[in-house]
Amino acid sequence: MKYRISHITAYKYASRVSHCYNLAQMMPRTTLRQTCFNSKVEVSPKVSRESRREDFFGNNVFQFEIQNPHRELVITATSQVETRPQIVDTNLDLGSTCAEALLKMRQSKSEDVLLAREFQLDSAMIASSNELRDFAQDLFTPDRSLLSAVSALTERIFTDFTYSPLSTTIATPIADVMKNRKGVCQDFAHLQIGCLRAMGYAAKYVSGYLETLPPPGEEKMVGVDATHAWLSVFSPGEGWVEFDPTNNCLAGEQHIITSWGRDFNDVTPLKGVIFGGGRNPGMTVSVDVSRV
Repeated sequence: MKYRISHITAYKYASRVSHCYNLAQMMPRTTLRQTCFNSKVEVSPKVSRESRREDFFGNNVFQFEIQNPHRELVITATSQVETRPQIVDTNLDLGSTCAEALLKMRQSKSEDVLLAREFQLDSAMIASSNELRDFAQDLFTPDRSLLSAVSALTERIFTDFTYSPLSTTIATPIADVMKNRKGVCQDFAHLQIGCLRAMGYAAKYVSGYLETLPPPGEEKMVGVDATHAWLSVFSPGEGWVEFDPTNNCLAGEQHIITSWGRDFNDVTPLKGVIFGGGRNPGMTVSVDVSRV
């Protein structure tokens, strides 16, 4: 599947901004299941300095500085990406069992396992707890395949929690999501990652875009798509496998990866520092994912 992606973020400030530094992660990365052919970021007003680099996790990062006074800021990222299905057996009952996966994560000295161990640890927004472990542990019996158990946990979160865009913010703790049983894709990804880490498995947060198809017979509206979040779990022998608890599915060709990390803090699409601007700047975000 080939896509053209346009991601526009616009700020309007109450008063003049004299200077700003920003970091954007809006450019898709190339992975085993997708190839980013080209990407560019345009900024208005004109930047004073800019650079591209890869961060610790291999994500594409665009840094820029604006030294001219301004009242508006617009960042437009455009990319072309080709995606493929995940390389994973459709029968999730095969592969490493839960017990085998935990044993290999403790004892194996292979490079892929050693690199995955970082994603067993707590992170800024995801702390392991008995509550998270208890919510999922009955699904992860020793002789069950790990991927089958993760799929069952994906379904449990989809069934037990309500998608509610106004119920949380980007800073809502997992404990509140558990209590209220409401949230958005970021919350559900954090929740499932927290459950997996609490039991000793490695899981990472994945940020990107999801193509949303219109109902049959209706035309796709420009700008209705948005950034999305899901997770990837490491199964020794099978590698990293992506699941989407918001939609109760394996991530597919319509899931376009921008970046991954320990949690949302590592993959924020745009963050920075401004001098001035007043309080409560207005912000609009528009994402369009179009099939080529």
